Amino acid sequence: MAVKTVKVDLPAEIFDVEVNIPLIHQVVVAQQAAARQGTHATKTRGEVRGGGRKPYKQKGTGRARQGSTRAPQFAGGGTVHGPQPRDYSQRTPKKMKAAALRGALSDRARNGRVHVVDSLVSGDKPSTKGALAALTSLTDRVGYLVVLERSDALTWLSLRNAPEVHIVAVDQLNTYDVLAADDVVFTKGAYDVFVGGSSAPAAAAEKPAATETTDTPELPAGAKAPLKSGKNPKGFEVLGKTSGVYLVEGDADYDAAGGDFWFKSVEDAEAAGLTRAEKESDK
Repeated sequence: MAVKTVKVDLPAEIFDVEVNIPLIHQVVVAQQAAARQGTHATKTRGEVRGGGRKPYKQKGTGRARQGSTRAPQFAGGGTVHGPQPRDYSQRTPKKMKAAALRGALSDRARNGRVHVVDSLVSGDKPSTKGALAALTSLTDRVGYLVVLERSDALTWLSLRNAPEVHIVAVDQLNTYDVLAADDVVFTKGAYDVFVGGSSAPAAAAEKPAATETTDTPELPAGAKAPLKSGKNPKGFEVLGKTSGVYLVEGDADYDAAGGDFWFKSVEDAEAAGLTRAEKESDK
């Protein structure tokens, strides 16, 4: 079955960049390291069961003195400096991963190994034979990386068991898979998603983060906001509340209540329309 290829202009910022081989090597090594489980473990002489009794007396046997049969020199003894569980993952910045992926795709594109097809399966039923025939019509090489949309279940079911094909979702495309395959085959939908979204992370990284704004209550005339410690500014002793009352030193709750703002005098507080808390409670 001949597959219908789609003629597209591969963006130069993705498929025609300078290849940085050391960067690609670093990213691939980090990806392979992250795939390691790191669950290997050995037991030291203190963790091996047994060996609590001295194997023979200290002197008189002519042999070297020994205190336990679980020492490293004995069969069944502990291991010295053996592997222990560890995390092999390396921190790789997102920009490095993106640059390495662009370099790998550029290398494949320059050698004519990036293909965009309309579809690999005709009809509405999965067909491994038909999908493989479509791939072999593209190239004679036998290692394929097929990039699909997650919703493309038909192609996924057709190729998931083919040993010469590795399928990856478009949002999981990575440098190692590109380098491990001879040819990279995009479906048109996956290509549009990849090209349309590939520049978004870079643009978001370049765009400065919006400054966080906090809603601060509007201060009445003649009032000052509390200090960062919550205390009153120097010279401002009258405590004002957004509920429309104020407190002076000696009033109940003056020391316990936190001030929303502070006035220099009672006259300033009353001029701003506030009433004394005790007077309000007596009404």
